[in-house]
Amino acid sequence: MTTALRRVIFIAMIAAIWEVTSKLSGLPSFMFPSLTQVFETLVNGLISGQITAAIGKSMGRILLGFLIAIIIGLILGYFIWRYKLVEDTLGFVVTALQSIPSIVWFPLAIIWFGLNDFSILFIVTIGATWTMTVNATSGFKNVPPLYQRVAKTYGSTGFHFVRTVILPASVPQIISGLRIAWAFSWRELMAGELLGGGGGLGQLLEMGRSLGQMDLVISVMIIIAIIGTIVDNVVFSRIERNVQMKWGVHS
Repeated sequence: MTTALRRVIFIAMIAAIWEVTSKLSGLPSFMFPSLTQVFETLVNGLISGQITAAIGKSMGRILLGFLIAIIIGLILGYFIWRYKLVEDTLGFVVTALQSIPSIVWFPLAIIWFGLNDFSILFIVTIGATWTMTVNATSGFKNVPPLYQRVAKTYGSTGFHFVRTVILPASVPQIISGLRIAWAFSWRELMAGELLGGGGGLGQLLEMGRSLGQMDLVISVMIIIAIIGTIVDNVVFSRIERNVQMKWGVHS
């Protein structure tokens, strides 16, 4: 039995249990909607454009924030790896900031930027930046010294040395950082949209809660899970496999 078939059967079992339990529980539909009701709401939301518009809004925010976080994280990671003074000062601060949940920054974001897209974008970026910085630093530090000595023997220095030796050798660690950073960004985006509004899937969740429409809430949760699974299993897993094949880890 293939992995895909096992997953399909398992999901079908969960769906059947959910449907039967919702019918037999005696709870009102606004508290425990049936799977049929959830999928009707999901399909209607997709057809009407309500959910698709929210998906577009959320994806636009996370892609921009994630891109900014990658750039900042790689730059900070390089300086922390390259200079001992930066490692002892900024590196210490980054490690401390990584332990702070990004949503904690939201009150400051509201004061600084107002209750708008900028505040949500800020916490999305913060959610990925520190993780990206730590993983990039670790990747740069773990480049085998032999690679560096050979490159320098052949006269590689400066940007050429970083581009042809440090970055390629750090790719596996950086990809791991990307996966973790994406997960943090995705969670912080949902939290920011829940609290800050401004459209997006998070606001749909809040609207469903305030109206007592649990079918809408669960529909959005399913969309969030599907997007997260697709990004992790299709995008990052494929990149990781390609890198492992290139490095001879897997054939």
